[in-house]
Amino acid sequence: MLKNIITIATFLLMGVVSGQDVLLTLDGSNLNYSSDVDIAGFQWNHDGCVTGASGGEAQAAGFTVSASGTVVLGFSFTGSVLPAGDNLTLTVLDGNVTQDCLSAFVFSGAGGTDLTAGWGESGGDDGGTDGGDDG
Repeated sequence: MLKNIITIATFLLMGVVSGQDVLLTLDGSNLNYSSDVDIAGFQWNHDGCVTGASGGEAQAAGFTVSASGTVVLGFSFTGSVLPAGDNLTLTVLDGNVTQDCLSAFVFSGAGGTDLTAGWGESGGDDGGTDGGDDG
């Protein structure tokens, strides 16, 4: 019981400390997310590093995902949402993608609520050439 309380308190504290509704990590070409709220749409800029985006929870939820020369956009015409959860794959990015080439994240929740989003602690390769995790 005490272990469960400590785990819950740690999770809540991490949310308060991070100040983010959606924490993102990059594991190779997988853009992963952790969120305690459902996600109804997303958008971010890139510097030309993304040549395509598909798969992941976005595809499973029936989202339309498009990647232009500088923006990735994902939403549902039917109102479906991406489920809350930890370390779920948002989408798989094609191209030479690193954390440094992605910016200006915009996420929305059900009903169009604004969600804050940013980089969290990475559990895997950061996509860099060193083969390690630069967080």
